[in-house]
Amino acid sequence: MSLISNEISGYMSKASFIRKMFERGIELKKQFGAENVYDFSLGNPDLPPPREVAAELRNIADGLDQAFALGYMPNPGYPEAREAVAGAVSKDQGVAVPASNVILTCGAAGAINAFFRAVLEPGDEIVCPAPYFVEYGFYAGNNGGILKPAMSKDFTFELNLNTIAAQLSDKTRVMFINSPNNPTGVIYSREELEALVSLVREHSKKIGREIYLLSDEPYRFLNYDGSEIPSVLELYEYSVIATSWSKSLSMAGERVGCLVVNPAMPEGEKLLGAVTLTNRILGFVNAPAIGQKILGKVIDSQVDVNIYHERRDAMAAVLDEAGIEYSLPRGAFYFFPKSPLADDFKFCDILMSENILAVPGSGFGCPGYVRLTFSVGSAEAIRRSGPAFKRAMNKINDME
Repeated sequence: MSLISNEISGYMSKASFIRKMFERGIELKKQFGAENVYDFSLGNPDLPPPREVAAELRNIADGLDQAFALGYMPNPGYPEAREAVAGAVSKDQGVAVPASNVILTCGAAGAINAFFRAVLEPGDEIVCPAPYFVEYGFYAGNNGGILKPAMSKDFTFELNLNTIAAQLSDKTRVMFINSPNNPTGVIYSREELEALVSLVREHSKKIGREIYLLSDEPYRFLNYDGSEIPSVLELYEYSVIATSWSKSLSMAGERVGCLVVNPAMPEGEKLLGAVTLTNRILGFVNAPAIGQKILGKVIDSQVDVNIYHERRDAMAAVLDEAGIEYSLPRGAFYFFPKSPLADDFKFCDILMSENILAVPGSGFGCPGYVRLTFSVGSAEAIRRSGPAFKRAMNKINDME
């Protein structure tokens, strides 16, 4: 008799490549020294939080002698934090979003899971461009849904409307996008999103029910070249946004995110009520109180994007020197270069032989590529990896 469910047993057999590489990195650092291991596996924001975060944390500590200082709050979150988020989202999206349309959650992951729990029936399908963040399939499965990847255009990773259209069916409930994208760094253009919305509208009419457009946007602030990041709230009334401040405030461990429901959505209050309930019954209940209190005061602050920009340029130079092909990321803090071998796992093994940790693209639904994060301490640390990348490529060239 199995001690765990067959579903979870299957999940465990495909456990996160990212975490496995991260754990392998710990072993290598003990063996060779941290300075001699180039760990590009885990997108863990390493910049210190803005100073305003520390100042507000002190203010919170000074007020802990009050009753219910860290007690329960309304299920959608502290009103003052929701007001702050609504103001920031309204400014960023170019759409007036009232606080009542914001539900604070345990990170963007909590928002996505609560949303799926609220809208999915067993067997409903979520269409998502590939490559995609590795956990999306689990989030769908957690709530009875099925993730249906639609491969993006090769190398550029722009939306491929033909592959998306091929995945739409009478079971489609959600169109799920992530821009700026993890793992590619691509930012979808207004033209792409308008075409996508047109396709979704047409299919919604065909099947006789509205398809939601869910946009996962925790990297929205990481836009290196001033590209437009169009607002899905402007483009489609049945749109919702999941986001967090894990990266912009370097508060990943504090788990503060939110779900934003488009104020133009017909009967949107029903969805808001449903997600307020699912956020509770899934066991999240609320985003952490301390994180909410901090967010409500410092939401206009963020880490220095120029630091990530410098690292992006350093990573591009290292890959150029090694002769590794890539599409320059316009956002987020990842590269998704093409593997010089058809087997991306084998390429990662060769990189690991030179103490370089990368994640196979297969884990993101896109074989033949690898993911490298440049959230790794400093641009200089990235530059030091250059000789190791060259040695890895020399090993591959010697195999041919």
